[in-house]
Amino acid sequence: MTKELTLKRLAYMMAVLSLACLPCMAQEEADGDAKEAKVDNEPLAPIAALVVVKGVVDEVTFSRITNAAHELQHQAVQESRDAYLMLELHRGSSRFGQIHELAKSLTSADLTRVKKVAWIPEPEKGETLDGMNAILALACNEIIMHPDAEIGDITRDKELGVDEQQLVVNLVERRHNPKVNKALALAMMDSQQVIRKVDVEITKDGNKTTESRVVTDDELRTLRELKTVIMNPEIIKDAGVVGTFSGERARALDILVVRTATDRNEIRESYGLPFGALRDDPTVGQEVKPVMISIEGVIDYQLQEFVNREIDRAIANGANMIIFDVDSPGGLLDPSRQISDKIADLEEDQVRTVAYIDNEAISGAAIISFGCDEIYLKPDAMIGDAAPIEVRPGGAFERAPEKILSIVREIMKITADKKGRSAGLLQAMCDKDLKVYEARHAESGRIAYMTEDEIHAANEEWVQGNIVPETREDNLLTISGERAHELRLTNQPVADFDQFKQRVGIPQTQQVTPVAQTWVDTLVYVLRSKPVMFLLVVCGIGCIYLELYTMAGLFAIGSATCFSLFFWANFLGGTAGWLEVVFFLLGLLCIGLEVFVIPGFGVFGISGGLMIFLSLVLASQTFVIPETSGQVDEMAWSLGTITTAMVVFTIGASIVTRHLGTMPLLNRMVLQPPAAAGPQLDPMQDGHELSEVERNYELLDQQGTAATVLRPAGKATIGDRFVDVVSDGPFIKSGSTIEVVDVQGNKIVVREV
Repeated sequence: MTKELTLKRLAYMMAVLSLACLPCMAQEEADGDAKEAKVDNEPLAPIAALVVVKGVVDEVTFSRITNAAHELQHQAVQESRDAYLMLELHRGSSRFGQIHELAKSLTSADLTRVKKVAWIPEPEKGETLDGMNAILALACNEIIMHPDAEIGDITRDKELGVDEQQLVVNLVERRHNPKVNKALALAMMDSQQVIRKVDVEITKDGNKTTESRVVTDDELRTLRELKTVIMNPEIIKDAGVVGTFSGERARALDILVVRTATDRNEIRESYGLPFGALRDDPTVGQEVKPVMISIEGVIDYQLQEFVNREIDRAIANGANMIIFDVDSPGGLLDPSRQISDKIADLEEDQVRTVAYIDNEAISGAAIISFGCDEIYLKPDAMIGDAAPIEVRPGGAFERAPEKILSIVREIMKITADKKGRSAGLLQAMCDKDLKVYEARHAESGRIAYMTEDEIHAANEEWVQGNIVPETREDNLLTISGERAHELRLTNQPVADFDQFKQRVGIPQTQQVTPVAQTWVDTLVYVLRSKPVMFLLVVCGIGCIYLELYTMAGLFAIGSATCFSLFFWANFLGGTAGWLEVVFFLLGLLCIGLEVFVIPGFGVFGISGGLMIFLSLVLASQTFVIPETSGQVDEMAWSLGTITTAMVVFTIGASIVTRHLGTMPLLNRMVLQPPAAAGPQLDPMQDGHELSEVERNYELLDQQGTAATVLRPAGKATIGDRFVDVVSDGPFIKSGSTIEVVDVQGNKIVVREV
């Protein structure tokens, strides 16, 4: 009985405990569901597109802007994301009609999910955003200006009529931008308007408050007629001048702008946009035309030539996006830097550059990758460790001296500044002792990664925070794709190439195949090396010279082969074009005319030689007139190589000419006069008529008279014949007595007596 009672009591207690635990379990389950829901419902990062508007707003610019706006609207609605269309506005001379239509399109009800932001950067040469392009800024939802930038004087290009002014006012009065009103628009269009900023007392919900307004004189009179309490009137634009406002002044007056900024990165961070969102993307509003170039293995000069060649080919074929498939442990510093610079400069050609790294981009490969507008890594891919090293005798590696390290630090800083990345973090990849800290802006709260020197140089503008752990002493910064994204060096990691295509806007149905090096690229690299180019020129000219002696055809084929390889390699190397080939062929034609048609070595011969020399030099370089020190060095090498080849040919030709008849093989190719074998009959007695060449030999040692000026070629009368002759020295006047001193086939050499 006692046992049963005890069991019943235990069962009762367990039931009570279970009931007591149910709420806790339910709460834990609810918390778990809430966490999952929070993760699932976490808002996506906003999307943005930047379009730079320079010069005239034409049909192409109009299409780019409107297409970009509608693409953002579609994506914002589909994915429930905030969308921003950034218009970087510069001075230009556009038509009012085109600008007004574009402004109407931007303020239409079809683009309600897209916030239009006008960004007026630091002015170039003190230029103001004036003229019709300023109307675009007034039509945007927000305006951001550099403190030194200015906007105003819409009538710079053309006085606006009353109807046109009313159209601008109508755009402004839709109140898309609360910082812009009718008075400010009129201030920029009508020099006679007086614009004031006043404080007015209003009653709201039974409470009296003060509100700042910008008003015209007419509006001010209306307020006074309504007995409105007006305080602190301040003239911000007087009569006689058209209104122009700087970013700093507009911010102080709390008109026009929502904020000021010094660069795109500051704007990007203020709107919480992902890294690279505010780059000038030439693919915005247009069809994406991608080309993918593979950068694999050790980086050397051969790879540099391949990448440069493929970049030039992609641009020539109209590509607006170049993807670099990077998987490399690094290599030589100079080709790495030059590839990075070439990629960074593609922004001027309106080409979007993207690096895709699925394994590693170490050392020089990291330098190349940071030259791109965007960088996408797989989460576990690695990037960094760009410290310079030297190879010592015996193959041992050693850290480069401080002199070289300082150069690499400067390269990393320039690369970072070009693409808006942290210079300190990039320099920490090559300097093992450089420490980088998380810094917070004292006013805006923005986060940046800076060195201690950078923070101190900012005069307390930034507050130093914790050190970036990977930049501890004696450690080269090398980070994964996830960490690189956290440090704002790269874009959000991608799981695979399909996700990468989705991120950069390439349709999944569009095939993108990387272009990699082949044996042809290796052959081109070898043929374009200095020693081989030198040999090709020497052998090519030498074969022409030997062909003139032998007329066997074999040396002509050899010469054609040498020069074909020379021009083909430089064609693929990007330094030669059809102009150089035409020059070369014209040079050969002129020399051929001089040798076979016009006796002597005069105008045609000299012109032909100069054209051949010029064609060979131009085919070895990418420019005509050098403009930089690098181009001067390149031209010096080209001139030196071709000139040396010519000198070597001249020396070799003189030796060959002297011993041609005794050289094995060659002596069988040169025609020799028949050896005398006893008494010879006079061919004329045998009824044989002498050829022109044989008759020329009869003129040897004979005298005659120069019929024309010999400079050095001309005409002369010798005996009863009127023949072409060449002076063996200075020019000979017409009528002078001459003597034949040498005969070489059709060439008759004379000397003044």
